[in-house]
Amino acid sequence: MTVFLLALGPGRHEIYSEPPEEIPEAPPPSAGRWRQWAHRAGEQWRELVSVAQRGEAQGRLARWRDAAVCHLAESIAEQRTLWSLRKAEAATLCFPSSMSDDEAQRVMARLLRAARWHHGVWFAVDGLLLIASALLAPIPGPNALAYYLAFRVVGHAQSALGAHRGMTRVAWTRAADERLTELATLAREPQAQREARVDAIAAQLRLHRFAAYFDRVAR
Repeated sequence: MTVFLLALGPGRHEIYSEPPEEIPEAPPPSAGRWRQWAHRAGEQWRELVSVAQRGEAQGRLARWRDAAVCHLAESIAEQRTLWSLRKAEAATLCFPSSMSDDEAQRVMARLLRAARWHHGVWFAVDGLLLIASALLAPIPGPNALAYYLAFRVVGHAQSALGAHRGMTRVAWTRAADERLTELATLAREPQAQREARVDAIAAQLRLHRFAAYFDRVAR
């Protein structure tokens, strides 16, 4: 597994990777009701995202709903780096060549600690909101809020566990990369001016979704 450490400005760093999307296997019939329901909710949420991404909605409200679902799906997708760390035994951290090896290690440790705290807190908050969303169950139609919250609860749990494993179990190797140093400079330029070069670097790194992600976080 390869994780890229991005420097986006003074004190601003993000980690990024593109692990393959995992489709959870259905739990066995003997699994508890919560696992069964969470799996079904996850499937329903992925179906909602698929429909929203096709852009076939009619009416302003439906288009607004689909846009919101796509935005939420993008924010969830960015957690997949942490999700993948849950099962990793070893990983490579690529960092800007302008940083020292020790500095990259310290920044990565700080990001993982912050992620473990952040996702742990939101796991608890979304869990409470999921319970409260049961009040919407009598309303006809799919309970999109409950599906979304269930997906978030599972996602935050996986992210917190991934961050913890990345801190305590994963064997890290580190590699400096001049292209990440260039990205740190490009982060300060207007999007239109940097677009072509960011696309080229993403292609070199074989990161198909990176350009869109970089535009969001480099604002």
